[in-house]
Amino acid sequence: MKIAVIALGKIGLPLAVQFASKGHDVVGVDVNQAVVDLVNAGMEPFPGEAHLQEKLSELVPAGKLRATTDYAQAVPGADAVVLVVPLFVDSEANPDFAWMDAATAELARHLTPNTLVAYETTLPVGTTRTRWKPALEAGSGLVEGKDFHLVFSPERVLTGRVFEDLRKYPKLVGGLSEAGAAKAIEFYESVLDFDDRPDLDRGNGVWDLGSAEASELAKLAETTYRDVNIGLANQFARYAAKTGIDIYQVIAASNSQPFSHIHQPGIAVGGHCIPVYPRLYLWNDPDATVVRAARAANAGMPDYTIGLLEGAYGELTGARVVVLGAAYRGGVKETAFSGVFDAVDAIKRRGGTALVHDPMYTDEELAALGFAAYHWGDPVDAAVVQADHAEYRALVPADLPGIKAFIDGRRISSAEKWPGVTYRVIGKA
Repeated sequence: MKIAVIALGKIGLPLAVQFASKGHDVVGVDVNQAVVDLVNAGMEPFPGEAHLQEKLSELVPAGKLRATTDYAQAVPGADAVVLVVPLFVDSEANPDFAWMDAATAELARHLTPNTLVAYETTLPVGTTRTRWKPALEAGSGLVEGKDFHLVFSPERVLTGRVFEDLRKYPKLVGGLSEAGAAKAIEFYESVLDFDDRPDLDRGNGVWDLGSAEASELAKLAETTYRDVNIGLANQFARYAAKTGIDIYQVIAASNSQPFSHIHQPGIAVGGHCIPVYPRLYLWNDPDATVVRAARAANAGMPDYTIGLLEGAYGELTGARVVVLGAAYRGGVKETAFSGVFDAVDAIKRRGGTALVHDPMYTDEELAALGFAAYHWGDPVDAAVVQADHAEYRALVPADLPGIKAFIDGRRISSAEKWPGVTYRVIGKA
C-alpha cells in the first residue's frame, strides 16, 4: 500500500516507521522543514524513542519511508491517510482545533477517491462525524462512505515505548459506516503486529467498536479513569496524612483483593493525556461531577505539596527551595502540564526563592521555561521531588548542602536516606 502519515511527531513518526517496516511505501508530512530533513537523512528528530533510530537507518535508505512538507507529494493516490496532528488546548484544556483544521483542509484539497482516512488524535466525542466529515467533503468534493471512508482510531501508546505498546494493546477503530470500519480493520491488520494476550476475552488485535463515537469515548474513558483513580488516591493520601495512617500500606492491602486497583498518590498529574482528556470529556458532558472533582483534586496537589513543605520547614519567606524535575514524569523530556509550574508558583506565593533542576534540560532550556536553574552543590534550604527521574533516587543530603527539609512528591526515597533532614512523603504523617 501507499500510506501517508500527517504529522511526524512523537507518535506520528513511529507510526510511519511501523507501517514502512511491514513493507508498505510511506510518505510522512510535517510542517517543520527541520524534521523533514532529519527524517530524510535517516536521523531521529527527537531522542528517547526505543528502536526508532535503528528502524530509520534501515527504512529510509531502502526507500520505504520519506518525508515532505507538501501534501501533494503524499496524499493523492494514497490507499490510507493517518492523521496525528496535535489538538492544542488552553490552560483549562479547552480544545483549540486550529492546527487540526488547517491540516484537514490541506488533506481535503489533495484527497483522491478510494482512500481510507483515519484520525488518531484524541478528540471530544462526535468530532469525527460532525467536524472532520463535513470538512473533508467540502474541501475535496468527495462523499464520505462512497468516494472515501473516514474512521477514528485512537493512539494508545506512551512515548519512549511506542513500538512495544503498538504490539501490546488492541487497536480500536470506529467508522462512520460498516464498509469504512471493514477497511480500517483490513488496513490496521496489515500494518501492525500483536502480542498474544490470553488475558483478553476478545483476543488481541483490531477491535471494531461499532461507531466513531464509541472509539472516541473509549480513549477518553481509559484516560479519564486514570485521572479519577489518581484523584481518589490523592484524597485518600491527604486524609491518611491527617490521621497518622500510612496510605501506601493501605493501598497495597486494598489492591491485594482483585477488584481494587487504587493508583499511587503524588505531587502532580502531568503530560498531554491524563490532565487533558478528562477536560475533553467534560466539554461534551459538563454534568460529570465525578470527573470534575477528580480533576480539581489532582490540580490542587502541587500547592498541597508545597503546603507540606511549609509544615515541615516553617515559613518559606527567603528560603531557597529546589524543585527536582521540570518534566512531567521521569525519563521524558516534556513539560506539558507539568506540576513544576504550579509548584514554583506556590513557593513564590509563600515568599520563597524557587530553583529548578532537571537532568534532561540545560540551564538555557530551563530559563526559556521561566525557571532559575539549580546546580548540585549549591546551598539550598529545601527540596521537593516533582519528577521521578532515576537520578534522584540516589540523592543524599551531601548533594544538597544546607538542606533542612526534603519533600518526596513521588515516593522515590525514604526517611533513612535523610538523617538530620525533615523528610515528608505524600500520604504519611
